[in-house]
Amino acid sequence: MEQCGDRLRVRLDVGDDAVEVRVAGEIDVASVGALRVALWAAPARPVLRLDLSGVRVLSAAGVRAVVAAHLRVRARGGELVLVDPDPTVARVLRATGLHRVIPVVRSVPLPSAGRAPLVAA
Repeated sequence: MEQCGDRLRVRLDVGDDAVEVRVAGEIDVASVGALRVALWAAPARPVLRLDLSGVRVLSAAGVRAVVAAHLRVRARGGELVLVDPDPTVARVLRATGLHRVIPVVRSVPLPSAGRAPLVAA
């Protein structure tokens, strides 16, 4: 599933054990609805990976959406993991304290594999 808007692109990839939501653009009050739709459309899996590598702006509205998704996933027995936040977004995560509540990881490409494993950032 992929959603595109003027300011935000969201792609949802579903695997057996994880769902990955890849986001690119700006997450603010004007675009946060597309992110919420994708996060709520994600089927239940043990891990929901939110790839923030393409996000350049994360506003308070975006932070609220991430917290709501974290609570929803945790209530279903899963875990939300934030992947590869841009340095600006990483500062927002640290300033809000979210990095203490939600795991923030970076993906490290393996030379022989197509998919990258996650390691703590």
